[in-house]
Amino acid sequence: MSSPKYHSRLFINNEWVDSISGATFPTVNPATEEIICQVQEGREADVDKAVKAAREALSGPWGTMSAYSRGQLMYKLADLMEKNKDELGRIESVDNGKPLAACMAYDIGSAIKVIRYYAGWADKVQGKVIPVEGPYHCFTRHEPVGVVGAVIPWNFPLMLMSWKLGPALAAGCTMVIKPAEQTPLTALHLGQLVIEAGFPPGVINIVPGFGAIAGNAISHHMDIDKISFTGSTRVGKLILEASAKSNLKKVTLELGGKSPNIVFGDCDFEKAVEGAWQAIFVNMGQNCCAGSRLFVQADIYDRFVKALTERTGKMKIGDPFTEVDQGPLVSKDQFDRVLGYIAAGKNEGAKVACGGARHGDKGYYVAPTLFFDVQDNMTIAREEIFGPVLSVLKFETEEEVIKRANSTEFGLAGGVWTQNMSRAHRVANAIKAGTIWMNDYNVVQPNAPFGGFKQTGFGKDLGEYAIQEYLSIKTVYAKY
Repeated sequence: MSSPKYHSRLFINNEWVDSISGATFPTVNPATEEIICQVQEGREADVDKAVKAAREALSGPWGTMSAYSRGQLMYKLADLMEKNKDELGRIESVDNGKPLAACMAYDIGSAIKVIRYYAGWADKVQGKVIPVEGPYHCFTRHEPVGVVGAVIPWNFPLMLMSWKLGPALAAGCTMVIKPAEQTPLTALHLGQLVIEAGFPPGVINIVPGFGAIAGNAISHHMDIDKISFTGSTRVGKLILEASAKSNLKKVTLELGGKSPNIVFGDCDFEKAVEGAWQAIFVNMGQNCCAGSRLFVQADIYDRFVKALTERTGKMKIGDPFTEVDQGPLVSKDQFDRVLGYIAAGKNEGAKVACGGARHGDKGYYVAPTLFFDVQDNMTIAREEIFGPVLSVLKFETEEEVIKRANSTEFGLAGGVWTQNMSRAHRVANAIKAGTIWMNDYNVVQPNAPFGGFKQTGFGKDLGEYAIQEYLSIKTVYAKY
């Protein structure tokens, strides 16, 4: 298998350019702890350059292009992603650490589906005629909000980039994208496909760099009209503050989670065990909607913990380019963070059923860890860990578990496992979260919205709802 080609320069105005400062930063293979390549570091001046290109494209060929033609370019981009999916998957796996099989089966394929879905929406964004009182023809225009700044996380780099890119392009916006500094390479590779698809210069600009510099410049920029951010609640609050201190740019935030996954005694036991395993260990637990708080009803608690421990013990951990269930965590910082939470769980009295330590002696591998006899006030039950660490909590009644499940600052997702569908609907209705799964977990489709409540943020990715985040609504009265 040949090594993929890595793009490491900034992508601005359909050109590959060095950063104005000349600064670079390393991107590291988390499986080997070795540097993959040096990447040009975008800073304030580079963001200015990218915003200028995006603004000119908005008033130029892209802004005057028909909606149908925009959609055709998006279809071409999706086709090129499909053609290059093997290379995209290899780059994502090297840069992020997730198993190649998972990249190919989910991440890359999902990104392609999202771009195709929104390509179909491009010529279906339309206003309304409103029957107002008086001699007026009143209608609304749904116009692109303008230049969009998108700040992308490192856990699903290309897929979550597509969640921003798709609806923004369908709405007619232009973009300045900052991929995560830990995982910039698939975003940059997409720049080459943007050129090949025939997008006008300046429509899509990609500026890798650090959040505190490039991300901060995007957040405060006076000529960016909207920010779409996926990441931590702490940074989301900084972005919202930056909007208030700059030009009151529109903001969409998809932030942290500590999602409850509730298993009742009448569940389909085997399916619930497998579902609970998938809910936490997909992507090494680096998943904003991970079912990291597993509530199991008392009458099956011990049996469930035993079965889940056995299932977790069968996981294969190792080189992402082999047949494994789990690769390394994304970075040394994340590795240390997760091990710190594991230590806190032990220190606060939670019991370890399996894992609880580093796996191997090279790479950022953490053994899949299952804690039981966890109490609600423990750190591992309250804070987002973002790693392969599961807290299993015991409950007695439906009323009790609803109250405990909602006792969190987050509200992204949740799951409920029961064969009593009346109960399933009651619990789903009562959980304060943006997505609830009944007898399943982690199902995400391009045409259904995704986003959270409370300090998980506001606004939606995916589906028709996401397009509204990238539009400005103009009302027009015509007297006759």
